[in-house]
Amino acid sequence: MSRPRVPALMLQGTGSDVGKSALVAGLCRLFRQRGLAVRPFKPQNMSNNAAVARIPETGEWGEIGRAQWLQALACGAEPSVHMNPVLLKPQSETGSQIVVQGRVAGAARGADYQRLKPTLLGSVMESFHKLGAEADLILVEGAGSPAEINLRAGDIANMGFARAADVPVVLVGDIDRGGVIASLVGTHTILPPDDRAPIRGFLINKFRGDVSLFDSGLAAITDFTGWPSFGVVPWLAEARHLPAEDSVALEARQAPSRGAAQLLVAVPVLDRIANFDDLDPLAAEPGVEVRFVRPGERLPAEAALVVLPGTKSTIADLQAFRRNGWDGDLRAHHARGGRILGLCGGYQMLGTRIRDPDGVDGTCSEAEGLGLLEVETVMKGPKTVRAAAGLSHEGLAVTGYEIHMGATDGADRARPFATIDGRMEGARSADGRVEGTYLHGVFGSDAWRRRLLQRFGLTGSNQSYLERVEAALDAIAAQLEACLDIDAFWAIARERARKT
Repeated sequence: MSRPRVPALMLQGTGSDVGKSALVAGLCRLFRQRGLAVRPFKPQNMSNNAAVARIPETGEWGEIGRAQWLQALACGAEPSVHMNPVLLKPQSETGSQIVVQGRVAGAARGADYQRLKPTLLGSVMESFHKLGAEADLILVEGAGSPAEINLRAGDIANMGFARAADVPVVLVGDIDRGGVIASLVGTHTILPPDDRAPIRGFLINKFRGDVSLFDSGLAAITDFTGWPSFGVVPWLAEARHLPAEDSVALEARQAPSRGAAQLLVAVPVLDRIANFDDLDPLAAEPGVEVRFVRPGERLPAEAALVVLPGTKSTIADLQAFRRNGWDGDLRAHHARGGRILGLCGGYQMLGTRIRDPDGVDGTCSEAEGLGLLEVETVMKGPKTVRAAAGLSHEGLAVTGYEIHMGATDGADRARPFATIDGRMEGARSADGRVEGTYLHGVFGSDAWRRRLLQRFGLTGSNQSYLERVEAALDAIAAQLEACLDIDAFWAIARERARKT
């Protein structure tokens, strides 16, 4: 006898960045608190903010979107590559690396991927069923909007998946960006009847003020669409403590007020910036301002620390770094006695040279580095993907993960950033003011982060960064319990399980 189908519910949005990731994370925590074994699932994600997760069949490490890592944390489950079976990592204006069930499967330009994606539905469904074997409930997150009918053929991210897996859908509208009535009604209008059929209702997200003022708006949406409302979610202030999923969130971040910070950290925004959530634990510290510097702006002279973040295209972003004049700003910063830390691709940039004989990184085979570390990088495979833990050169515990192509070596490697699993990792300059590491997530290492802050005269918070994230998930779950019809969600999710 086959195993009964697992209850499942999918949140789709009327557009990107409507808050689906945080809502799914909060619901994962809420249903976990109700005693259910919950698993998150996103069929297709596009993001350079990636995390490592287990490939259950082999025990090896693979890649998933950072949002699914967070949602797994909310569930109290070990992250699995089956939670995000297709991950697209943009590496040019028109092309992306394709990661399938945790492993790199190749690269494709946008038009080529549209032809390729129907062939990926089998992997998506396989991963979904594998999660179902260990879950009481699967909460699914869509991508973009189902109303993007130009992308509907072969879709695996929204209605294509919902219909293939027979999963009911709740549509999310973002009132903060305006036009929420039109976006929900417009989605209803533009979807063909077969794609409207899985939708059981809608919810409003990011509401500010008196919710009763929108009662007539809810009624109007229902009148136009026939969909019931499942509630109105207020602006979730605690969501700021959660890792961001992609560069859409980075573009929306507002610069903090000037003058209050005791430590200014400058982070140049590279064209293919990756894993910028690495900076979140530092930005959460009192007295610290992490300022993301956009192209056309200067690296601020008052910054005490400059962090070069990860990138999906090291050589191309290094060239853009120079075009912005940031190389001169960085040399001036170093000459003033400032500190510099390079993470992953940023680490590679700090060396003297980057070689790419096989075209792994792009079309340029070689580039001169910034010359602040005596190391060279050769871009080559296989891709390194693994969790990491060890000791910093000061003897403090550090944890994180590696996702990178290339190998780096040179004289400054004799002064490692850390020792990981018995091997020397990263590099430091002779004066100790320039450091590089492949370790993403290192700022989440609480003791090491506090020691870094002490160098700048700050004591740092006593709260663990992970504890702050856990507390935010609990707070969001409590808010969703208060404003949404959770019992109705559970009843809808069980519809699927009742079918044979």
